[in-house]
Amino acid sequence: MKVALILNDHLNRYRGVLKGATPATHQILVIESARMLETRKWHIQRLFFLLAARDHFIEELKGEGFTVTFIKSADTRSGIEEFRKKNPGVDIEVAEPSSHKQYEDLKECGVTFIENDFFLTSRTLFAQWANAPKGSHTWPKYLQHSRDEIDKSVLKEIKERGLQTFGDDPDTTWATTRKGALKQLDHFLKNAFAEFGAYEDAMPNESWAVNHSLLSPYLNVGLLLADEVIDAALKKFAEGEIPLSGAEGFIRQIIGWREYINGLYWHFGDLYRDENALAANRPLLPLFEDSSKTKMNCVSTQVRDIEARAWVHHIPRLMVLSNLALITGTSPQEFLDWMRRAFIDAADWVMVPNVIGMSLHADGGRLATKPYASGGSYISKMGNFCKACEFDPKKRVGADACPFTTLYWDFLERNRERFAKNHRMGQQLAGINRLSDLPQLKERAQEVFELLSRGEL
Repeated sequence: MKVALILNDHLNRYRGVLKGATPATHQILVIESARMLETRKWHIQRLFFLLAARDHFIEELKGEGFTVTFIKSADTRSGIEEFRKKNPGVDIEVAEPSSHKQYEDLKECGVTFIENDFFLTSRTLFAQWANAPKGSHTWPKYLQHSRDEIDKSVLKEIKERGLQTFGDDPDTTWATTRKGALKQLDHFLKNAFAEFGAYEDAMPNESWAVNHSLLSPYLNVGLLLADEVIDAALKKFAEGEIPLSGAEGFIRQIIGWREYINGLYWHFGDLYRDENALAANRPLLPLFEDSSKTKMNCVSTQVRDIEARAWVHHIPRLMVLSNLALITGTSPQEFLDWMRRAFIDAADWVMVPNVIGMSLHADGGRLATKPYASGGSYISKMGNFCKACEFDPKKRVGADACPFTTLYWDFLERNRERFAKNHRMGQQLAGINRLSDLPQLKERAQEVFELLSRGEL
């Protein structure tokens, strides 16, 4: 016979420690802790609710035939010790508690933990998701699309007409037919979909597209339709091999973000593209059009990937490239023009809201309530570019300080008054007051601006 310890927030017959328990296999232990009741002043309705719900649940268990031991004790540990004196050698099981303190206390009592299933996502599963980019991983192979005579003819014509272009000649990354687009969809569903959610925001140096679908160019020109992509994803999910987090994350990008951005583009109107709430007027930095114009490993890698394939996924776009444009005060209109020219999946309805609103906060917060600015620490956390970089993401000043870190704090200082009433910026702005090296940081920021403008940093 085992003992099921019931905690105050585990009052369910079919979850936690009681899942599968019967009066023949388990007896019930409930402990009322005086420390919990008497060491703080409770709202009477809160206290009434907790105790009455517990007592009703105890009566329900008794009515089912369970033997219930109810102990009033100084604290939970003392109650367990009291119970064990009368029942030596007994195995006490309990569902994982809902607080760190209670979890540590119960570990010291030598109880057996049952997985907490009162939430849809287990702690083990969440930890796997949260730590995923840090672990070893075999990245999916990318589908190659062969070039036919039409492809070759188009490329030849572009060169013969002398059209102004930049970047590498097309390789086999992108299809140019619906047949190829459908092959790409099928390849994603079979080879990358399962771990899309786990690596959606990761920026590893070893993989240029991680587990992303590479479907946006086809969706944005009509070679694929959003509903057929969703239907195919749901069908694959129904087979049972795709985690809910991955399926939800992928589908949300299409019916959530994609539809939202298109709607806002038309809702805000054409003048939205001209907004510049932060009065950012710096010309486009040379590094955006030439990956050799910077020593920042994260930036040069992403720009080089754009030169090679006209594409990087949403986190490098937002937190590396756009972040740099934001904290350097680059003109939103010049950056928008570059994004429209540089990305294979670019469209006006895509880029205008994403750049003016989401990325550069040029609309003053109409789309996103806070600017997506960060220092080098975020980039270091989400990828491994910093390990091979000559700049230190932890440093704000000095020749080896990460330009992202220096310019992040300079950006906050430059816009302190503008963001003062934004409650979401309070913690970041408060951090400025703790900087003992602010004068040196501002001086270094000016050096960084000058070097970046010359393509020498």
